[in-house]
Amino acid sequence: MHFSTALHKGTLLKRYKRFLADVKLSDGTIVTAHCPNTGSMESCYQEGSIIWMTHSSDPNRKLAWTWELTEIEDGFIGINTARPNQVVFEGIKDGLIPQLAGYDSARREVKYGKNSRIDVLLESKDKPECYVEIKNTTLRRGQQILFPDAVTERGRKHLEELVTVKQAGKRAVMVFLVNRPDGAEFSPADSIDPDYGLALRAAVKAGVEVIALRCINTTTEMKIGNPVPLNLKG
Repeated sequence: MHFSTALHKGTLLKRYKRFLADVKLSDGTIVTAHCPNTGSMESCYQEGSIIWMTHSSDPNRKLAWTWELTEIEDGFIGINTARPNQVVFEGIKDGLIPQLAGYDSARREVKYGKNSRIDVLLESKDKPECYVEIKNTTLRRGQQILFPDAVTERGRKHLEELVTVKQAGKRAVMVFLVNRPDGAEFSPADSIDPDYGLALRAAVKAGVEVIALRCINTTTEMKIGNPVPLNLKG
């Protein structure tokens, strides 16, 4: 996924009210940027971090700037939770995810069930439909990459829906997009949301597949990298 406009560098002054960030641009101007991330963003920034933003010229937007990346020693953390679905979708289309290859078509945001949408639906004449849920994953503690970074009832609901899909004879896959360059393995964040950890392990027992993939970020694009080892032990 290539960014449609050039990214601009700034210094983070503070994040507040979850969705707002004050940033100093290279010319000294201070702007307020949209922070498109509802989580705690633990380990994703500190005051004084170098961040990268997109800028919109749309006069109807309340905030022209959007925080996209945080720069760290090893590379960039992708904090915009609207991006991973496109990254994974393009990775599927480009054949970069072998576990999700071999389908005739791929569609995004497809309605299913009563009031649900699946991030990606894969279809083929000779195999069951494949329902793919995608989660932006950025929390690092030591060498572990963890999800979630805050309690998520919505996340547990998604796991339950994937179990229902599997029970209906279809394929159900949870993709954790590790949106940072460091960390050695993926695990559920039991210390933050133990119920999510229980739900994830129950889903795996029910046949839901779990894949963790590295996202490789630069100031021009985001793309699928190598798999990240799983550690789902409770």
